[in-house]
Amino acid sequence: MRDLVLRAANLALLVLYPVAWAAPLLRAGLLPLFALDEISVLTGLQSLWRTDIVLALVVTVFALFAPYLKTIGLALVQFGLLDRRALPVLAVLGKLAMADVFLIALYVTLAKGIGIGRIETAWGLYLFTACILASLVIGMIEDRKG
Repeated sequence: MRDLVLRAANLALLVLYPVAWAAPLLRAGLLPLFALDEISVLTGLQSLWRTDIVLALVVTVFALFAPYLKTIGLALVQFGLLDRRALPVLAVLGKLAMADVFLIALYVTLAKGIGIGRIETAWGLYLFTACILASLVIGMIEDRKG
């Protein structure tokens, strides 16, 4: 029963990640009187690709590829299609994905500290963080099953 729940939770992440990528991470505005623009992982990446290709590539790996590849790899392990010896590599992918959440939190903290404009966190940041943390927990449980 526990294995079934873990498999279902991991497969749910394959749907929840794209939702989290499109969901608003934060709302930002230059002045308190004007409307706030919503920023998602995808809109942030679109902007980065136009201005800083190297940073865009790094963030794309952290935000999109690392968590999704880890989730797919973990599903393959859970269904016996990938050897359990791949779990340490999948754990590294999970840590890379967590680095992205850290970077977003750092940017929000810096922007608030500078005091120019306004930044509010939105529900997508919590969903994205929950997906990453759920993936890490599922991976740790899978690893302990050994």
